[in-house]
Amino acid sequence: MNMPLMTDQIITDWQPHYPKLWGNQSLRLSHSLANSPLFTDAALAALIDASPREAYHVNYSQKTPGNPPKRREGEIKGLSGAEVIETVKNGNIWVNLTAPAKVNPAYGELLDALYAEFEDRVPGFKSYKRNLTILISSPNVSVKYHSDVPGQSLWQVRGTKKVYVYPAQAPFISQPALEKLILGQLRETDMPFEPWFDDFAQVYDLEAGQMLHWPLNGPHRVVNHDMLNVSFTTEHWTDELRKHYAVNYANGVLRSKLGRKTLSQQVTGLSYLTKLGIAGAVKFSPLNPQKKKVYTVDFQVDPAAPEGVRDIPAHRFEK
Repeated sequence: MNMPLMTDQIITDWQPHYPKLWGNQSLRLSHSLANSPLFTDAALAALIDASPREAYHVNYSQKTPGNPPKRREGEIKGLSGAEVIETVKNGNIWVNLTAPAKVNPAYGELLDALYAEFEDRVPGFKSYKRNLTILISSPNVSVKYHSDVPGQSLWQVRGTKKVYVYPAQAPFISQPALEKLILGQLRETDMPFEPWFDDFAQVYDLEAGQMLHWPLNGPHRVVNHDMLNVSFTTEHWTDELRKHYAVNYANGVLRSKLGRKTLSQQVTGLSYLTKLGIAGAVKFSPLNPQKKKVYTVDFQVDPAAPEGVRDIPAHRFEK
């Protein structure tokens, strides 16, 4: 079932100086989607009902202060979308719907509309390979310290969460760790973290009707306040972001295959062109280190179980 989009501007507090900050500094903006019909319980339940197995993740992590030590992968087999939503409200789980636009085109229209606004407002900003992922999470759930490969924003629709954003530079993200992340040798949530990193974080209480955009690869972690949270992330690529991806990809290959230690991250000049060729040659050859991600599924979402989680025999899920 398609639902109408709001016709007014999505970003409601844009300022003339924001283009200078976009992509260079963390930027918190207000948006008009907190009351969108696309994010009601009924709409989300319908989306869950229609999403195939490869289009969602559901995770559980122990409630501990700071950085959660372990994240488990689960499944929602045999439950209605409405039952899943109620379990999230009372449990300790995090549901990611990774392909809502394929299930309901209205989410794709929303994605196009919000990027059209940014492209209209930020001179030279042209994005592609965009994606929207919906996050439905329990009260007090935490998401581990991690970094993302594409350009990334977090949009809060319901509830409030605390977001810690760290500098996108060493020691918060090392060059070898970033290379392994891009090569698929390190998962986002396996980034090294030290508690003292928090002393250097920008901390935001992100409320319904606010979004947050941060610089490329900026490490961050999230802690929900004591309420159901509904948010979505958007990711995108630009020509400039692809240049950084290619350089770090090639650097990762040179470091792992040839043992190179000191590697430039410049995206201009002969060095960049050489690395662009290396990245292209390896990525589209049998030498490509990137493989499909394999997840170990070891719990079932269960409304009757403590924290909404029932252990099951582990099995593997490939995506």
